[in-house]
Amino acid sequence: MDITVVHGDITTQQVDAVVNAANRRMRGGGGVDGAIHAAGGPAVLEDCRRRFPRGLATGDAGWTTAGDLPARWVVHVVGPNRHAGEDDRSLLVSCYARALEVADELGARTMALPLVGAGVYGWSVSDSVTAALEAFRTTDTDVGEARFVAFSPASYDVVSAAL
Repeated sequence: MDITVVHGDITTQQVDAVVNAANRRMRGGGGVDGAIHAAGGPAVLEDCRRRFPRGLATGDAGWTTAGDLPARWVVHVVGPNRHAGEDDRSLLVSCYARALEVADELGARTMALPLVGAGVYGWSVSDSVTAALEAFRTTDTDVGEARFVAFSPASYDVVSAAL
């Protein structure tokens, strides 16, 4: 698998699947989640309600339509919230591993990923990147490209250095 990084907006990526850093309720939120729901339009939220009436567990992943996004699917992952006492790093690794597994179920070969857990959930960018790289090394997948999309230049620099 090729692992790349770009500086930009995850909602504009031309890939098979966009990974969303969602919350457990799966009803939209702030940050990446809010941007994906806004750009994808109401079809993303409608599919979340239908597929995940009770939400999704921390560390797990599931998919919906991408609505108006250029991607075909959104793979939603729920990262652990360090500020809420969820400091089990294995849940962060699980987000990335489950995203790959769901992508394989869908037949997705290219993915755009945010830095799951970095931001309001309290994980550092370097924690998120190293968790992803661990999952990528240990998860058998047919995904050909995993593209980190760093929103800020500082995050881009951290991911680039890790790669």
